[in-house]
Amino acid sequence: MVKHQPLQVYERQLCLSCITGIYGCRWKRYQRSHDDTTKWELLWSLILLFTFCLLLVWFYFWWEAHNDYNEFNWFLYNHSGEWSDGTVPILATTAAGFTYIAFLMVLALCHIALGQQLNLHWLHKIGVTAALLTTIVGVISINQTWGQEWDVIPISLQATGPFLHIGALAAVTALSWIVAGQVARSEKTSLGQITPTLASLVFRLVLLGLYVVPLYITSPCIMDPTTLKQRPDVIGHQGAPMLAPENTLWSFQRALQMNVTGLEADVAISVDGVPFLMRDRTLQRTTDVEKVFPDRQKDDASHFNWTDLQQLNAGQWFLKDDPFWTVRTLSPHEKDLIANQSVCSLEQLLKLASYHNSTVIFSLRRPPREHPCYHSWINDTLECSLFLFMCHCVLYSQVRRLAPGLIQTSVEKQSPESLHQYGISRLLLRYNQASTQEIRNYSQSNINLTLYTINEPWLYSVLWCSGVSSVSSEAPHILNKVPYPIWLMRPDEYCLMWVSADLISFAVVIGIFIFQNYHMIRYRMSGMRSYNPEQIMLSAAVRRSSRDLNVMKEKLIFSEVGNGVSSADELYADNGYDYYTNQGITRRRRQHCRCSHHSCFSQCEVCPPPLSY
Repeated sequence: MVKHQPLQVYERQLCLSCITGIYGCRWKRYQRSHDDTTKWELLWSLILLFTFCLLLVWFYFWWEAHNDYNEFNWFLYNHSGEWSDGTVPILATTAAGFTYIAFLMVLALCHIALGQQLNLHWLHKIGVTAALLTTIVGVISINQTWGQEWDVIPISLQATGPFLHIGALAAVTALSWIVAGQVARSEKTSLGQITPTLASLVFRLVLLGLYVVPLYITSPCIMDPTTLKQRPDVIGHQGAPMLAPENTLWSFQRALQMNVTGLEADVAISVDGVPFLMRDRTLQRTTDVEKVFPDRQKDDASHFNWTDLQQLNAGQWFLKDDPFWTVRTLSPHEKDLIANQSVCSLEQLLKLASYHNSTVIFSLRRPPREHPCYHSWINDTLECSLFLFMCHCVLYSQVRRLAPGLIQTSVEKQSPESLHQYGISRLLLRYNQASTQEIRNYSQSNINLTLYTINEPWLYSVLWCSGVSSVSSEAPHILNKVPYPIWLMRPDEYCLMWVSADLISFAVVIGIFIFQNYHMIRYRMSGMRSYNPEQIMLSAAVRRSSRDLNVMKEKLIFSEVGNGVSSADELYADNGYDYYTNQGITRRRRQHCRCSHHSCFSQCEVCPPPLSY
């Protein structure tokens, strides 16, 4: 009776099986290949790399655009008529897509490091294509509808640039291990040398660019701390809308509790001439007009008289919609106060500001043409005692004539000379409309510049270092916790930091290339002709049918082993075995084989019994 014994004993490499299986669904050993990656798969690798870079920029954009999420939701509301947090699905899909593509990139780098052929599975190719197309559509949509928000990237780099440089330098330095290994393993006479050489050239160019990029990194926070100006004043935009319903009396009281120096509101005028605070054209979003006046819910807010406006509740929507995800942080007492808020008049706001000696900035919206106050809207508003007034250029002469004591504020970007010509000493702009140099020019010309809307500490710190006078914020409770810029660095300290990082990176890269070349030279001198992480060791002879042998020839990939034996050919010769290569069975026959079969491993009528071992 013949006992069958296993012909091969494989080294267990669970990690390698997972890498090739997840990336290309090649779970079995015989499916793997050490041949060069095909041009088609190389193209898909480049597509994967491009998708990763695009998603990285897209992810960074939305991460830094957190300051303007409310502005984005407001934009969606103006187009759809329904309030919803549109950033949630965008952030969820962006995070999922970026995680997926980054995972595939790591697997691809592992394939390259282990010398495995890149063979992306078709399901992953569909996923990469979907991620790429979705991101491109998102970029095009944002560029057409919210194009001004792209300015957040160069502004945010003023706060994150020095640290992103260190992170990118560390990542590229780590990749030098893979690049050096590929260059060292490639034969100079092989046609496959072209790809490692090109990769090495690109790597060196990228590394050189990272070494010199700090010369072009500018930030107002890289300055002498002794020249830092006083902390910019914080103006509560619509009060504290993250803690209370916007443009309500409780919202302004909460802002004053956060030590704001001013209050900013949006003012409309009722049909009977009473100025009141309302940002929207209609009352649907911030009141219960659908319940109280269901037939008038889509009417312009200016078409209501003050008596009707007082019947509306302006706080319950905040508890229901939770626009800033902050309701859970409120106490039961605060929730009760919010639930009983009503529409606030301009007179109530001015009385509150007068009591706290606070400045008031408000934007007056002109009523519709059929409104009875269409021509007298300024006169009706100026009947109140104001501390600060904001208007458009065409109304400057009228404002000076009716209220010469008011401080006028421009919302249009103009030169300091033009502003002085009109007697304007305040300027209100979006934060992306004034550069660091322009901020300093306005400051030197005694123009009080206020930038809106500033909600993030990093942006507040950058503007503080730039020398801005004041900022308008929807999150005064957050900026109140920033007593000093997040980071401030002297120019010589920054120069020392990036030069040291460059030198350390350069030394590490040189050391890695030397080590990889030295290791490969010793490896080749040991007599091993190729490197194979999947070593196969022969254990014992076996009697099998020709059919089994044919199956084994199709599946097994024999390779060289280095456990004291210079080649697999010598190992099989010493034990009387034939030797299989990747191209098939060798032509060398055993001496006792007399038949015409090239793979005679079993007893037949022609051949004598095999030698006993």
